[in-house]
Amino acid sequence: MDYGQIKKAVVGFETEKVKELVKEILKKGIKPKEILEQGLIAGMKEVGRLFETKEYYVPEVLLASEAFYAGFELVRPLIAKTEAPKKGKIVIGVVQGDIHDIGKNIVKVMLEASGYEIIDLGKDVPNEKFIETVAQHQSQILALSSLMTTTMIQMETVIKLLNKKKLRKNVKVIIGGAPINQEYADKIGADGYAQDASGAVRLVDKLLGVNS
Repeated sequence: MDYGQIKKAVVGFETEKVKELVKEILKKGIKPKEILEQGLIAGMKEVGRLFETKEYYVPEVLLASEAFYAGFELVRPLIAKTEAPKKGKIVIGVVQGDIHDIGKNIVKVMLEASGYEIIDLGKDVPNEKFIETVAQHQSQILALSSLMTTTMIQMETVIKLLNKKKLRKNVKVIIGGAPINQEYADKIGADGYAQDASGAVRLVDKLLGVNS
């Protein structure tokens, strides 16, 4: 089965075509997991590569992610009935006081496309909400995003709260956003920093010791 057409449609932002192709292949009895991995995810990996090489920018990645999700929503319920566990569980959100969520949304789609279960708390998330959600879902990763120097300090507050609630040893904290760098991650005691979405996927895979 040639999944190249699905991959190409995702890379080319062809949302309706993705839907048509996925429905067509499902009718042929192809396993939804194969469609996801070899068509949809392959497309998003190529989008990630194009983003890294600066051939694609944020608008293109968002358009491609819409096409990806159009197909993903068709195969997700079918996979859920038969599928093996996800690679891991990740809580993600933009820190308190910050409403810039485009970067977070791109990281979310790339992580989800890579096989992780995502609990997305959105933007301007109260510090306690991160703590409650990590405890409730027992997530292995907490991903914090900030686009402003005035809100990045909330990341350290969240880590301190995790320590206070004795949850820190159970969850890896990764951070990202325009003003963030590795030096700041080290300073506040985060487990890692990623400059972009592809880097975030590699970082999570590494921290959890799984194959991408």
